[in-house]
Amino acid sequence: MANKETGKKTATAEQEVGEIVSRSEQFIENNKKNITFGIIAIAIIIGAILAYNYLYSIPKNKNAAVAIFKGEHYFMKDSFNLALHGNGVDYDGFEQIIEQYGGTKAGNLAKAYAGICYYKTGDMENAIKHLKSFKSDDDNISPAITGLIGDCYVESGDVRQGISYFEKAASKADNDFLSPVYLKKIGIAYESLQQYDNAVKAYAAIKEKHAASMEATDIEKYIIRAQMSASK
Repeated sequence: MANKETGKKTATAEQEVGEIVSRSEQFIENNKKNITFGIIAIAIIIGAILAYNYLYSIPKNKNAAVAIFKGEHYFMKDSFNLALHGNGVDYDGFEQIIEQYGGTKAGNLAKAYAGICYYKTGDMENAIKHLKSFKSDDDNISPAITGLIGDCYVESGDVRQGISYFEKAASKADNDFLSPVYLKKIGIAYESLQQYDNAVKAYAAIKEKHAASMEATDIEKYIIRAQMSASK
């Protein structure tokens, strides 16, 4: 009896599988054209991605790298206006590189260079715009750019916004090399706002958390100065 029931179940299962296969075959037959078009569409998309990478993206990155080379030369010589706007002969400037190659690595780097150039020439609005558009995950570059945005805000008179960026930079860096630099900037900025207790906290953080840093060597005098100002 058990064998008969097992046999029936097996036969039923085989019939169900057969029906599923049959329905699948019928679906494929009925939709052969759509399925073929779907496969072709996927192939076209994959081909387009590969073509972009090998025929467009990689050469464009190379062209951008060549274009930025002379700008870096001007930048290193402190010729910031030439670096930004070109020499009118064989170099177009960081601004043009950003416009033409903005999606490349070199184009992204040009945003950082341009931001620094504008900072050096006193144009804080353009400096902030370009520095904010720069993207980097590097543990040193990212906090440094964030901190420079803070400098731009302080230079333009928005000290509180500057402090917020210094705080971000110190937190991002989280090391004895950069963090104390921005903590010290925070302290000085708070002193300019006559918020001496907050200045003492920033300076004390250098002494307590970054004792091995260069900034820690003379931080005690900053702490005393802020404490004396707070007690007046």
